[in-house]
Amino acid sequence: MSETTTHVSPSYSFTVRLEYANEPGMLGKIASLIGEEGGSIGAVDIVRMTSSVITRDFTIYASGIEHAHAILKRLRQAPGVKVVKHSDRTFLLHLGGKIFIQPKIPIRTRDDLSMAYTPGVARVCEAIVAHPEDVFNLTIKRNTVAVVTDGSAVLGLGNIGAAASLPVMEGKAMLFKELGGVDAFPIALNTQDTDEIVKTVENIAPVFGGINLEDISAPRCFEVEERLSERLDIPVFHDDQHGTAVVTLAALQNALRIVNKPMESLKVVINGAGAAGVAITKLLLQAGVRDIVLCDRAGAIYRGRTEHMNRAKTAIAEVTNPRGLRGCLHEVLEGADVFIGVSAPRTLTADDVRRMAKDSIVFAMANPVPEIMPEEIIGIARIIATGRSDYPNQINNVLCFPGFFRGLLDSRARRVTEEMKLAAARAIAGVIKPSELHEDYIVPSVFDRRVAEAVAKAVEREAYRSGVAQRRKRRYSS
Repeated sequence: MSETTTHVSPSYSFTVRLEYANEPGMLGKIASLIGEEGGSIGAVDIVRMTSSVITRDFTIYASGIEHAHAILKRLRQAPGVKVVKHSDRTFLLHLGGKIFIQPKIPIRTRDDLSMAYTPGVARVCEAIVAHPEDVFNLTIKRNTVAVVTDGSAVLGLGNIGAAASLPVMEGKAMLFKELGGVDAFPIALNTQDTDEIVKTVENIAPVFGGINLEDISAPRCFEVEERLSERLDIPVFHDDQHGTAVVTLAALQNALRIVNKPMESLKVVINGAGAAGVAITKLLLQAGVRDIVLCDRAGAIYRGRTEHMNRAKTAIAEVTNPRGLRGCLHEVLEGADVFIGVSAPRTLTADDVRRMAKDSIVFAMANPVPEIMPEEIIGIARIIATGRSDYPNQINNVLCFPGFFRGLLDSRARRVTEEMKLAAARAIAGVIKPSELHEDYIVPSVFDRRVAEAVAKAVEREAYRSGVAQRRKRRYSS
């Protein structure tokens, strides 16, 4: 098995029903076969048992589709074992979609109907005509976010289109609700034309209190966000840019506390000049980093470069790479304190990391396979983070966007500010107490319920401080 398939994952887990002779040692033999093939058993459940035959369901974790097939093939070849059926647990979870709409109030009587719908609802409509701001109080707008995509840059899958992007958007909506209490709805647009996207979102905006742009490819995503932010009176947030940047900054802030390096002295190399890479660069500059070299497939981006450039790269070239470095990633990485990868698998080597500065920090965030596997640089880099859940220090947007939008909606903010992003990063980092910080614990768990609340409060406070809040200020007890 290759190095990229050594880690089993629930996302590739399956349940297989096996029928075999009721004889001593058979369960152990089956478990051994699964283990020899590199699978991990999550659960074993008895379905039926007779004096001669046992039927059991085995939940098995694999590292990929081919790996799962290899385990099944081995089981089919095992003497005395019959594979009755098998099912992919991830596909079962997605059957019929993962979200639904449910009324907040029951409609049981004529009175209920007359107030919730006609004729009573007309009075509410007229109230909104007279006082348009009441739409936030009298409709779902106050707590609803549109998760908008064109399917052009979905996870590590690329341009798969609107329909195929829906499972990801549904998952995003689930996380909004579960972690932030925000009602989010997936909007997958059957167009990748910038003008059409902007116009469509403008037209549906009256329903929503915020717009979360998702998985729209660069450089179009920059223009879409910029134009919508200018035209709408509700906040627009491209999570692939800003959510990634916020959590990356939070992780870096805590990592620097461990290695005892100030932000201003860092030499940072970022690989990947798409939506995430550009946004991370901008936010790190806001946070005080002075020396950042951003790289793409053509190497370091520098002032005056003309090949493989776009408007976003040209702009970022003006404020980065102060030493004017040129060359490929491997060349410009020498002496760097920090590597941040939002690019492609296996673009970094252990030798590259050895040439970095002492107590180097490596954030290899390409998914599902990072720029370098953590086990390759254990003992070389001081702190390692990835975007994966099966390694320590997972840098995951879910630490940001549920709480971020909770704060935006609670303050009824008109727009997103840079100060909100910095405040959100500090809030995420601050969830971990100084006494708890460790090389393998620089960001909170995605299941830490304190995170969304801390981020929401930080964003809400900043909305009031900067004057973009439209709701009367609430007082916190803390």
